Amino acid sequence: MLRFRVFREKAIGLGQKLLPAFSTPTGIPRGIINLGNGLNWSWGWASAGSSILAEFGTLHLEFLQLSELSGDTVFTEKVNTIRKILNKIEKPHGLYPNYFSPVSGNWVQHHVSLGGLGDSFYEYLIKSWLMSAKRDDEAKDMYYEAVKAIELHLIKRSPGGLTYIAEWRGGILDHKMGHLTCFAAGMLALGAHDAPANKKDHYMKLASEIARTCHESYVRTETKLGPEVFRFDSGAEATSTRLSERYYLLRPEVVESYVYLWRLTHDPRYREWGWEIVQALDKYCRTESGFSGIRDVYTTTPNHDNVQQSFFMSETLKYLYLLFSDDDLLSLEDWVFNTEAHPLPITRQKSV
Repeated sequence: MLRFRVFREKAIGLGQKLLPAFSTPTGIPRGIINLGNGLNWSWGWASAGSSILAEFGTLHLEFLQLSELSGDTVFTEKVNTIRKILNKIEKPHGLYPNYFSPVSGNWVQHHVSLGGLGDSFYEYLIKSWLMSAKRDDEAKDMYYEAVKAIELHLIKRSPGGLTYIAEWRGGILDHKMGHLTCFAAGMLALGAHDAPANKKDHYMKLASEIARTCHESYVRTETKLGPEVFRFDSGAEATSTRLSERYYLLRPEVVESYVYLWRLTHDPRYREWGWEIVQALDKYCRTESGFSGIRDVYTTTPNHDNVQQSFFMSETLKYLYLLFSDDDLLSLEDWVFNTEAHPLPITRQKSV
């Protein structure tokens, strides 16, 4: 029990060291903080000193758990402030842009993506509701409203019949989909179970279609591993058309979606697709000292990047293990996975 107390104290201490980042006019935290002195600032590449949606919007699960562990409501208060601002602010066509000014309280650019810069904000809405034992109705309502806008403006169907999620830049669609965006199939499946009755089957079908598209991005390569970005323009169908987008970093998002879809449907194809990934990883990414990303998924003599990303073990391998495990191992009835696949317990109401 001593070691658990040590980790608990370390988690709370780290949470406390992060609090100065929230000292902005809006309460939206800046992206970088010096843990030694509390100084904080925004990323140099972020437009007009903005904060990033996927960063400040992906704190709810952890900070609520910190309040649960510490008894200190300050963590919950910080993330609830973020939630209130995002819920209240006017959104272009109901969409959440990726850049937000923590000073002015306005969107900085109208760039919307369910891939990098935006992704995990959306899954934290439905997961916040689930982690609250389905009591956080604000999170649920925000999630379904966001999905409604995404479906209306971003979800498209290719001439070849593949469903994909485009990016939106000030009203102009960019018909590409990042590997990171493939998490959305699992998110939609997770949210389908508790969707309005007339939407349950629709969202599950949509989740299945997006998972199939992501699977196609894998099987259309020589290595059977998916590229970082795949496109649906100029005749392209779920393939990368630029040399700079053909790499694979051992990412987990596709197999993550397979896990949710397997557990919610028990359709054997998700395990079959997962096993294809296992075989491809072993054939093309295994090295003498671990696993490496590859620079071009379209050649069977890939050049390794000699990096084993931290998310490979915490997410990719964990999700592969769970895909072939019994459903009661980290059951979805009892646990919610944060964006790095760390399980957090669903908070049940305490009996009086």
